[in-house]
Amino acid sequence: MRKIRILWTDDEIEVLKSHILFLNKKGYDVDTCSNGLDTIDLVAENNYDIIFLDENMPGMSGLDTLKEIKELKPAIPVVMITKSEEENIMEAAIGSKIADYLIKPVKPSQILLTLKKNIDSNRLVTEKTTIEYREEFGKIRLLINSASNFNDWKEIYKKIVYWDTQLDKTDDPGLRDIFHTQEQEANNEFSRFISTTYISWFDPGNSNKPLLSPSVIPHSVIPLIAKGEKVLFILIDNLRLDQWKIIFEEISSYTKLINEELYYSILPTATQYARNAIFAGLMPLDIEKKMPRYWVYDEDEERKNKFEEELLDAQLKRHSITCSWSYNKISTNVAGKKVNDNIRDILDNDLSVLVYNFVDMISHARTEVKILREIANDDPAYRSLTRSWFIHSPLIELIKKVEGEKIKIIITTDHGTIKVTNPVKIIGDRNTSVNLRYKHGRNLDYPSKQVFEVIKPSQIHLPQSNISSRYIFAKGYDYLVYPKNYNHYANYYRNTFQHGGVSMQEMIIPLITLEPVR
Repeated sequence: MRKIRILWTDDEIEVLKSHILFLNKKGYDVDTCSNGLDTIDLVAENNYDIIFLDENMPGMSGLDTLKEIKELKPAIPVVMITKSEEENIMEAAIGSKIADYLIKPVKPSQILLTLKKNIDSNRLVTEKTTIEYREEFGKIRLLINSASNFNDWKEIYKKIVYWDTQLDKTDDPGLRDIFHTQEQEANNEFSRFISTTYISWFDPGNSNKPLLSPSVIPHSVIPLIAKGEKVLFILIDNLRLDQWKIIFEEISSYTKLINEELYYSILPTATQYARNAIFAGLMPLDIEKKMPRYWVYDEDEERKNKFEEELLDAQLKRHSITCSWSYNKISTNVAGKKVNDNIRDILDNDLSVLVYNFVDMISHARTEVKILREIANDDPAYRSLTRSWFIHSPLIELIKKVEGEKIKIIITTDHGTIKVTNPVKIIGDRNTSVNLRYKHGRNLDYPSKQVFEVIKPSQIHLPQSNISSRYIFAKGYDYLVYPKNYNHYANYYRNTFQHGGVSMQEMIIPLITLEPVR
């Protein structure tokens, strides 16, 4: 293992000889210097892992030396050591982005702790995470093998997401590979579970089923409205559980978590079906039958989710809810800022509904734009891209604006997304739907063992434009590709994030209740 290399600058460096020997015995390689000018030369010529810098030196001061170091190599952590506890000196050092500061006289144990915090932290986190995950690996495998119902799978998915985000803190690629193997195993078994039980969720009288898309608003919104509470309902399209965890880190100081639960998106896990089901409070087949003017078939050219406001209005009336409410769909920052500028409208309404399309747009843009695909090349990077969007979005500003107000905030989504890796060849006619994770049509030819097939769409309350039409859903990490130009499209869509099919990431999704705090 490479030795950690330290530069220690102090005009009384000889007095610190015992500290240097202590660090040498601990396995650290220490260079010493007695003034700022020589320090700058050493930094320019060598690669140091950390620098200890005396603040009070004759000639070039520690703060001036720090400025030069940061211009030369801004990433090197610098620990300022000072005799003075004057506030202005500390503020100047912190403003110059020091990693830490210590007050003289410095004990060897303080130096060691600072090194572990700034240099060894990644190694220590990796070691601890490795030990803990290896202990959990066997427990999670047992849970996967014994899972028998939808609640079991929610608990398994929560553990998968927890470890997925924990491993972001480590730099052990081998550990990440082990995790991916377990995640794939879980998704394979989950796909079998859905293939054998999903149809039964729609049997008349069957109460043994999870919370599904049509029940989201009756379950989470209507009871609050009925009690006289104001509700801000925010639907972020295409938001996975791991992405929600990232978002909550950014708003946890502005909000109090009241309830965090998971529900199941209906199939297909696509906006036309799942989101329309949320706003209608009905399954797609029931929308087509009861409100045919609001249903658009896959093969139709018009926008598939343009009647959300009308569907929501019908649902509220069906539940005898008479309240002041508004609906806004936000696809640009300008639209988001316009809503924020009229925050009084939200606070005066009994119910305000906001649909944010940004995460879905990120997913589609990543497929089409090469540089985005390279930047967000895996799940941790995709989460990072989501965080970057959120912290610069009008949405976080909106949540800050309702600080201290008496209003419940419900955040949810219509479906998640998964990175696909395995193409499956299928054949369909020109009216077959184009989604890569599900197909709907009447002349489909496909390997039946590799998909979840529903020959009678009415069994899962889906409409069909033709009497012989059926649905097939890709499972796990598969995606459906036509034979024409097969190699081109198989390569083009490999490692892209898609939705519409059967996976934990697409189907098991967050439903969150928060309230603002002051």
